[in-house]
Amino acid sequence: MIIIHASIKVNAPYREIFLEEARFVTKPSQAESGNISYQYYENLEEANSFIFVEKWKDEEAIQLHEETPHFKRFIKAVEPIVAEPIHAELFEASVKN
Repeated sequence: MIIIHASIKVNAPYREIFLEEARFVTKPSQAESGNISYQYYENLEEANSFIFVEKWKDEEAIQLHEETPHFKRFIKAVEPIVAEPIHAELFEASVKN
């Protein structure tokens, strides 16, 4: 399993646009066959700072996700409204019982 933490800081005037795009990308991403979990959260101590926490079956699932229309739309929509570049970290993990 691969876990992604994607941090996004949005310029304040574009907050509602970002939230609309985040909602638009979340549901279809969760429905992808290689997706285990796909959520986003706001940092309560830093306004307009968000993190996407994603769990994917494998690298192939991530590559397929990055080619979907909903992901491409999201990236195109948020690139001009972010306060700094999107920062993504990938982690390999296994489930421990």
